Amino acid sequence: MIGIEEATEIVLSKIRDWGVEDLPLEKAFGRLLREPLIADRDFPPYTRVTMDGIAIAYSAFASGQRQFPIEGLQAAGSPQKTLQNPGHCLEVMTGAVLPKGTDTVIPYEEVRIREGVAEVIPDEFKQGKNAHLQGLNRKRGELIVPSGKWISAAELGVAATVGKSFLAVAAWPKVCVITTGDELVEVDAVPLPHQIRKSNAYTIQALLREEGIEADLYHMADKPEEISSVLNSCLDKYDVLVLSGGVSKGKLDFVPEALADLGVEKLFHRVRQRPGKPFWFGESQERNTVVFALPGNPVSSFMCTCRYLKPYLRKSLGLSATNPLSACLAEDFSFAPSLTYFLQVRLEYTQDGRVLAYPVAGKGSGDLANLCDAQAFLELPEDRTDFFKGECFPCWPYVSPEKAFSKKQ
Repeated sequence: MIGIEEATEIVLSKIRDWGVEDLPLEKAFGRLLREPLIADRDFPPYTRVTMDGIAIAYSAFASGQRQFPIEGLQAAGSPQKTLQNPGHCLEVMTGAVLPKGTDTVIPYEEVRIREGVAEVIPDEFKQGKNAHLQGLNRKRGELIVPSGKWISAAELGVAATVGKSFLAVAAWPKVCVITTGDELVEVDAVPLPHQIRKSNAYTIQALLREEGIEADLYHMADKPEEISSVLNSCLDKYDVLVLSGGVSKGKLDFVPEALADLGVEKLFHRVRQRPGKPFWFGESQERNTVVFALPGNPVSSFMCTCRYLKPYLRKSLGLSATNPLSACLAEDFSFAPSLTYFLQVRLEYTQDGRVLAYPVAGKGSGDLANLCDAQAFLELPEDRTDFFKGECFPCWPYVSPEKAFSKKQ
């Protein structure tokens, strides 16, 4: 049995590169960019009017002129006009090209227009006001978005602006989640007294979906032949196998033996942690596949997915492995066994910027319902028994921050 630091190191040492694919712009949201976005022209590409109003030559205003005959109108999307008389003005619309011969825009709110003449109300006005200069944001050829960023709405907008109808993005791994156990029935079934509905497959699938990764679902009965057949097929089809159940020391826990028979090398089995001690991890170098075989208890599989699987996927995609928060215990807590304990906690964000972690005691690794009352796992080290209010420890949220934190009033 190994510690969590060694288990983490082994898992992250087996990262993979799953390549690159081109996606249409409208389907690239939420993916990982694999090319830089370069300005193909100046940003903005012309000196841009930022308010509806009139465009003037500031020198006329500076000389004391306050009334400007209107020569015409410069609309957004129309070719650039030229002010013919430096003592006149052109009406301009937001987004339009600033007309030649002008350098300042005075908004309609600060002018009075009568009989084709615009009278400027203020006696002072800054030269160049309301004119966004060409190339002020970025120059042609400059880097705007580096490769390796998640594509949010902002990156998508930039890609559209530089003319990228397709984007090179990181190819997602092919992932499957495989549950085991004769006691499991489908969600829409009515379980017999000795049966339960499947849940782990859907929770793991949802946790992966938070990373943008879709996973196919399979189930295996507790039969060696079926387990071997399903695993053999999935090893050929997928980059990452995530198993739930069948990895403990019971007489019907056939998964480790089946994986060994199929040439999957065991890199470790059992970690000094609670929940999730029976966690098994290995790889098939021949098929370039990694296998996360998680315990079947729901809290165990849930925690191992957050603590090991998601960081593995992120690092494989070229990101930093998910770094935990640091949260402070809001009350004393004790845990006697010499194991790293992943305490379920509710998080509170205080006015002075601290994150408080309130223990949410569950009833063991089978207490799936308790996960709904908590929001994160607080990682308590194995070399201690007593943990005190105010001490800070690594914290692994499984609820997004905007939903996890409540403010202390």
